Amino acid sequence: MQNTIPEDIIKIQKKLATFEKDSRNYKKYTKILAKHIKSHTMKKRVNAHIKTIENVEKIEKTAFEDILK
Repeated sequence: MQNTIPEDIIKIQKKLATFEKDSRNYKKYTKILAKHIKSHTMKKRVNAHIKTIENVEKIEKTAFEDILK
């Protein structure tokens, strides 16, 4: 499992660092960064849920096979 920060988020952070705080561009890029971070965390959450479901299905399958033996 990778815990790396996506390249798009890093680019936005670098750009954001060049602006003066409370400037119009600073506020704009802050909103853009928030959107990217939100979508990134949602992807991670969905992937984690999928892995959990797959593991539960494996456990159920092996338990069912053990019962049949």
